[in-house]
Amino acid sequence: MFGNMADMMGLMGKMKDLQSRMKEAQDSLVTITQVAESGGGMVKATVNGQKALIGLDIDKDLVNPDDKEMLQDLIVAAVNKALDDIEPKIKEHLQKATDGVLPNIPGLDLGGFMK
Repeated sequence: MFGNMADMMGLMGKMKDLQSRMKEAQDSLVTITQVAESGGGMVKATVNGQKALIGLDIDKDLVNPDDKEMLQDLIVAAVNKALDDIEPKIKEHLQKATDGVLPNIPGLDLGGFMK
C-alpha cells in the first residue's frame, strides 16, 4: 500500500515539474519564428511560436488601391503558410522542454497543453 502511495506522490511531483516546464516552454515560444511568403516573395509574413503575426512585409509594387483584393489574398496566403510551417517547430520545442520528465508514452501529444 505504501509503495503505491509513494509512486503516486512521485507521479504528482513529475506532473508539477511537467506543468512548470510546459509553462516556461510556452512563454519562450515567442522566440521561435517562421517566415513564409506568397506572390513570389512579394508578401512575407512572420509569425512566432505563439501563433501571433509579428511581421508583414509587402512589396511597394503591390500597393494598388485598384487591386486591393489580390493584396488581401496574398497576405492571407502568406500568414496561413507561416502558421502551418511553424507547427513542427512548436511541437519540437515543447518536446525538448519536457524531455525526461515523463516516460516516453507512445501517442502522448503534449500539443493539447497549448490550448
